[in-house]
This record gives sequence, structure tokens and C-alpha cells, in this order.
Amino acid sequence: MKPWLTLLLLIFTHWAHAETWHFGLIGDLPYNERQRAELPLMLQEINDSRVSFIAHIGDIKNGRDRCDDPLYQDRLTVFMRSAAPLIYVPGDNDWTDCSRASNGAYDPLERLGKLRDVFWKDSFSLGIRKIRLERQTGSYVEHSRFTLGPVLFVTLNLPGGDNHFGLTQTPSPEFQARNPQVLAWAKAAFAHARQENLAGIAFLFQANPAFKHYSKGFGHRGYLEFLDMLRQETQAFRGQVLVVHGDTHKHQIDHPLRDDQGKKLANFTRVETFGYPETGWVKGTIDSNSPTLFHFEAKRWTAATQ
Repeated sequence: MKPWLTLLLLIFTHWAHAETWHFGLIGDLPYNERQRAELPLMLQEINDSRVSFIAHIGDIKNGRDRCDDPLYQDRLTVFMRSAAPLIYVPGDNDWTDCSRASNGAYDPLERLGKLRDVFWKDSFSLGIRKIRLERQTGSYVEHSRFTLGPVLFVTLNLPGGDNHFGLTQTPSPEFQARNPQVLAWAKAAFAHARQENLAGIAFLFQANPAFKHYSKGFGHRGYLEFLDMLRQETQAFRGQVLVVHGDTHKHQIDHPLRDDQGKKLANFTRVETFGYPETGWVKGTIDSNSPTLFHFEAKRWTAATQ
């Protein structure tokens, strides 16, 4: 066979086997009237990039704003108008902090119940074009999972602040009820990914669980069990593990999870979305031909006036 024909055959073989999928990541917005006005425009930009889905990883309002029903309905209206399927997971501003006087002095559990009625009332994503979701059985319907290409995406109710642990040494009753469900859903996701021989697993939640502090041996008590589980399962997983969160409003992409000897786990990646006062989104790509599986591009929202 002629050399040039061999080269063409190799290129064709590479193209034939390599597949890519794209998704958009946002969070910690809208925090003011300007961001609220521009959010539909940014969602349109993300949709125009032909993503398979968009994930909003929590905090659909400023921490000072009231947690009233009309605000939830307003955000639902925006999300439902997204052409691409939209996945939403709750942040602390959306329910755990609603007990603040400025937020309306609500009962956080009552507000979480309202979020469930508004955003997770069936087995489908939000948006015009929907995807079917598998939800955790029982009360925690905000916990869901779905597959895109060779990757299992998993949503968790893991809010920022202190994960609703509370200010005393004894965790709040709500934390004691929810945390085992979070751990069980995450472990089941790893088991499912192994059983299906998937190349990757991605967790979507709002809290920054303070990986840096955890690696130094003083992880926050509200996230300690989760991080212990995440480290153990990541070490036992042959594929790539991705965590997407918001909370601390600092866009970053790194590899902060370490083993108990302090060595970075090479198959673990963390992406933190943009957060107020910055406006932007992250385009994620799943590349079946890449050894790292994931690629990311930061997309600052150019129409915004910072």
C-alpha cells in the first residue's frame, strides 16, 4: 500500500472511532437585575454552541434576596425556555439560608420542599428539549443521574456554607437525614459506572467542599464523610472522575484531590463555575479519544458590563 494511502486510512480510522459530546456549566447567578436580564441571552449563546445539556449547579439568587415563590417560578420560566435540556441542583442561597430575616425567615425544609415541587416534579430535565433522568427513590428527588456518551452525570444536594451541618458539634437533624442519602447515591453511581464499564463519572453539586483543607487533614465536618468516600471511590475507579461545583465564586480547573500520602489523584478533575460578580460559562467536552476524557473552555460573557 502506498504511504499516502496508509496515512489517509489512519486518519479515517481515527475519525471513525473518536467521538465528542459538549455540555455547558453555569452557577451562582443571577445575583442582580442585570444578570437576570442577561441570563436568557447567555443561555441562548450556550444553546447556539450545540451542547447536549446545560447544568446550573446552584444559587439561583443572591444570598440577601427573599426565597419567595415568585422568584422560584421566575427562574423556572427562564430554565424552561432553554432549547437544550437544563439540569438544576440546589445551592445554599436557594434553601438552607432561607431562614435569614432578609430571605423571608422561612423554614429551610419547607423551602426545599417547594424547590422539589417546582423544579424536580417528574423524571425529566428542564428545558424545551428534555432528557429522561433516573432519580433516587424516596424523598430526595433532586438526586438524579443520566448518561452522555461514556460518562455518567450525577446530581447531589450538597449545599455550600456548612452543608447545613449547623453551628454545634452535633449535626442538624436535616443533615443527619440527608447525608446518608447523598453518600448512598454517589456510591451507587460509582457501582453503576463500573458495571457499565463507563469511561467517566461526573458529579454536579453546589458546595466547594474545601479540598485544600481536606488534603491537609482538617476537612470541614459537613463534608468530611463525602470527601472520604469520594477519595476511596476515585482510587478504585479505572476511569476519570469529574466534580463540578460553585459556591466560592472563583472559576478554576485543577486536580485537588489527594490520596492519604498527599499524592494527587491523576484521574480526578475539579471545575468551579464562574460566580458573581463575574458572568460566564464553561464549555465542557467529552472526547472519547483523549486520555483525560474531558476538556474545558472558559467563556466569559462579553455582553455583561462588570
